[in-house]
Amino acid sequence: MTDSRDSAPLSALPSVSSRRWWSRDEIIRKRPFLLERQRIVADIRAFFTRQGLLEVETPVLQLSPGLEPHLRAFSTILEEPFASRERTFFLHTSPEFAMKKLLAGGLGPIFQMARVFRNGERSERHHPEFTMLEWYRPGATYRDLMDDCDGLFAAVGLPGPCERLTVQEAFLRYAGVDVLATVDDPYSPAPDPARLKAEAARIGIYTGENDSWDDAFFHIFLEKIEPRLGEERPVILHDWPASMAALSRRSAADPQVCERFEIYLHGVELANAFGELTDPVEQRRRFDHDMDLKEQLYGIRYPIDDSFIEAVGLLPDCAGIALGVDRLVMAVTGATRIEDVLWAEVD
Repeated sequence: MTDSRDSAPLSALPSVSSRRWWSRDEIIRKRPFLLERQRIVADIRAFFTRQGLLEVETPVLQLSPGLEPHLRAFSTILEEPFASRERTFFLHTSPEFAMKKLLAGGLGPIFQMARVFRNGERSERHHPEFTMLEWYRPGATYRDLMDDCDGLFAAVGLPGPCERLTVQEAFLRYAGVDVLATVDDPYSPAPDPARLKAEAARIGIYTGENDSWDDAFFHIFLEKIEPRLGEERPVILHDWPASMAALSRRSAADPQVCERFEIYLHGVELANAFGELTDPVEQRRRFDHDMDLKEQLYGIRYPIDDSFIEAVGLLPDCAGIALGVDRLVMAVTGATRIEDVLWAEVD
């Protein structure tokens, strides 16, 4: 759910050495949040059961952990007892790849609440191990998932319905920038940054000499836009620039944007959704681009799962979404630290 720009270094969290999350005082303090968590998790399951979705469970160990350029995964060694060999596997950063394989095999609609793992992330809103809710609907569009979110939020006690706002509208409203007009080629995975960096300078936002178009986008987004999103009720920010499609497909109605939305409340990202890409050639191209960028930035790259690429080509038209359960609980309860809604912490 949370994507790479929202990550935080371990140093961002104050030292917890002076407290014990399992002390009696801490457990008493956290108990109201944890009881609400129990209710919310039960309400989530009841909501999707009523909707006719099948709950699935997929392996945490994956050949490819998730290929967002800025995410860091935990690796481990799988020892094959009868093959006399060892293989490197990863703790998944999302159950998406395995769930899409189930869709390619004919299952669906499906949902899962999975434990997921992201290295180098710890702050008031981040934990190295957390809970991700994902659901996928064959034959649905990303707009159908927007309706799902309205229903789910009502079921767990969030205010709604969600406001719906395009990325273009948000940039115009909060930053005075026509962001799509700064894209020189909507079919390029890396637009020329010159025009967007000029717009950033015009409104007093710093960008670095070597910043990409995406870098300039997020300088503006994080300073001018994100803090204003969902001030009173959740907001669905949809139709992202096509170069930021990730695993979503390009909009048939407007090639400048893709079928993607994120949900924000009080300036915090809760969910990320796609009208899913079903073109394996395009998926491979995007993964190669992302791993080239990861190698350029961090000197590492993760393997691409060939069987997942094959599965992409067998996917039905579908839509899927990832939502952070811990952040949802925080939003409902008013908790200010993710540790307040976790039964136990990584220490």
